[in-house]
Amino acid sequence: MRVVTPTFRHGARMLLTLTASMIVLLLQLHGQSAGVHPEAIRYDEAARIFRIDAADVSYVIGINQNQQLQTLYWGKRLRPGDTLSPAHADGGSSGFDLSVSATPQEFTGWGGGLVVVPNLKITFPDGNRDLVLHYLSHTIRNNTLTISLKDIGRDVVVDLLYQVDEATGVLARSARVENRTQQPFTIEQVLAATWNLDASRDYQLRYLTGRWAGEWNLQQTQLRPGKIVLESRRGSTGVEVNPWFAIERSKQADQDVGDVWFGALGWSGSWQMNLETDWQNRVRITGGYSPFDFAYILSPGKSLETPKFYGGYTNQGIGGASRLLHRFELDSIVPQAPHRRLRPVLYNSWEATGFDVNEAGQEALAEKAASIGVERFVMDDGWFGERKDDHAGLGDWYINPQKFPHGLRPMIDKVHALGMDFGLWVEPEMVNPNSDLYRKHPEWVLNFTGRPRTEGRNQLVLNLAREDVRAYVYGFLDKLLSENDIAFLKWDYNRNWSEPGWPDAPLQEQKEVYVKYVQNLYSILIELRKKHPNVEIESCSGGGARVDLGIMHLTDEIWPSDNTDPFDRLSIQNGFSYAYAPGVMMAWVTDSPNWMNNRSTSLEYRFLSSMQGSLGIGANLNKWTQEDFATAKRLVAEYKDARATIQDGSLYRLISPDGDSAASVTEFVARDGHEAVVFAFLHSSQKGQPYPRLYLHGLQPDAVYTIHAREGKLEDDTVQRASGDYWMHHGVSISLRGDFQAAFLTLERDSSQ
Repeated sequence: MRVVTPTFRHGARMLLTLTASMIVLLLQLHGQSAGVHPEAIRYDEAARIFRIDAADVSYVIGINQNQQLQTLYWGKRLRPGDTLSPAHADGGSSGFDLSVSATPQEFTGWGGGLVVVPNLKITFPDGNRDLVLHYLSHTIRNNTLTISLKDIGRDVVVDLLYQVDEATGVLARSARVENRTQQPFTIEQVLAATWNLDASRDYQLRYLTGRWAGEWNLQQTQLRPGKIVLESRRGSTGVEVNPWFAIERSKQADQDVGDVWFGALGWSGSWQMNLETDWQNRVRITGGYSPFDFAYILSPGKSLETPKFYGGYTNQGIGGASRLLHRFELDSIVPQAPHRRLRPVLYNSWEATGFDVNEAGQEALAEKAASIGVERFVMDDGWFGERKDDHAGLGDWYINPQKFPHGLRPMIDKVHALGMDFGLWVEPEMVNPNSDLYRKHPEWVLNFTGRPRTEGRNQLVLNLAREDVRAYVYGFLDKLLSENDIAFLKWDYNRNWSEPGWPDAPLQEQKEVYVKYVQNLYSILIELRKKHPNVEIESCSGGGARVDLGIMHLTDEIWPSDNTDPFDRLSIQNGFSYAYAPGVMMAWVTDSPNWMNNRSTSLEYRFLSSMQGSLGIGANLNKWTQEDFATAKRLVAEYKDARATIQDGSLYRLISPDGDSAASVTEFVARDGHEAVVFAFLHSSQKGQPYPRLYLHGLQPDAVYTIHAREGKLEDDTVQRASGDYWMHHGVSISLRGDFQAAFLTLERDSSQ
């Protein structure tokens, strides 16, 4: 028996099937996998049971008498001596409920009377659509458990891949479908994995929904018999619902108590999750490529691998689930993990200048940004082609000679002389019909022959599945980065797909556009990162419309919403944090009154709202007073002092802004416990009520911490030094009164401890 511990900490963490050359590039980018711990994956040959143990989680599967791969256990880590009964297929309760649907299988084909959502559905050339998968073999090698299933009659083999992160117990699952027959067949549906939960009548589902400028709304509902479908058919991840879920057994008032199972897809295209609750109140979750308008022709000898479907468990409530997922993302998913660079303080010129950018104006803004401690200056839209507004220029990625007669170099040199690095906005996947590129290559966009080409934001979507389009996009980005000292790209994507046709491809392959587009997007990012390893990238899509563990694996930070109203952002950022780490979330300080709601807030309030993630500034500095600059300089310095704890620490939601709460409080605790950072917000005082007393979390009980009010005021009777137990159980009171008030506290552990 060979036993190897899987790990996501290095280059073998790719999220989907890529070409061999792309995999080589990724391995070079992240380094080779390492680390062998002989107890993470074990196989009991006598019982035919696989057991995966990591962190505080055990995942156990077995091979039953029907040669099906069956889930036996997923939950809190079992003791080494604990044993489970061998897998045994469930009998149906009647002739209507066959065993194939009643048994909690890990991966199913559509066949044998299956009525639940199948993982794999195939149509063969002779019209057969029946697919029954049985256990064939397995290997434990190169940090991966691979279990092979095969159809009972045809040479269709499915390799199920399991990789576990030993620090968090998060498990990544995917499937690779291989055609070993002599003819091509059509994959009509392929979902990466099935997660099975035991019977309970008290499962609570959480998921995230939204719209433009109103993203990241946490929804909660009780699971009852039936099916809930979460999906995007938009060609990208989508803002209406995000590919993340959490299921809690029995609703808990305390965020840090209770059993929670959670999962997220690593895919940036159309996707689907199905949450089925059967007649026995057992829950079955499947997820992967959206089957809508989907068909993938698999030729003999070829294979298709699904995206990764990640899953985790904790008994520390939804708060604990978030912290585990954050730790996994920061240490295993984001580029350069686990030794990633903290996010620099950023200034973006968009709200100051719009499309009206030029060398002199940008340099003047750069001087002002540098004066308050900004570390990265980003020039937004309007620098290229004939880009005077959003009606023209996308696709023509040459530097506008009227705006920048000497190219970008003089401005970049100026930015560097001011002590900042330089970033640039791009939207590589789009084209305006009013552009040289479109006039030359109208066939390069997604389209159906003879049908209208629906515009969104006056633009069309380039068909990145085409190799000539992929080469063009990679080529201009590579040229831009090679010829200019650019440290950062804000990569935007401002519309959904329409008319998703690929008329130049063979008819039977045209629906493969949904997969090949995203594969080529990923491959461009991989190659750019290899050739330009010091360039960082932000994923932006009209706000938070393309946020998932696939794009996060290849980009350094995420833009969660175009809505920068500091009060709205409290709930937007709160929802974002359920699935994604605040350390990758970009948050801007913009002008007041804010354009979204015409709401006026103080500069201090706006800064503190944005300091709960990666701090950015997008205000028009040309309109600031000297007092504004002094305030901003002070707050930027305070943020830098606490940045490591905010971006890399553990998040506790002390008071949620949801449900029209007048208060919102977040706490970040450093990994080593040396510091805690608290942000408190008040919408408005009512009837003279004091601000709620705060009971902190995550401190070392016997350590001594000194409290500091960086912004805002503590109540007069507050002690300055006390134990972690004191701050967690006695609590602390803040003096917040009025409208749109905020406070910023730090607690520092005594250096001797």
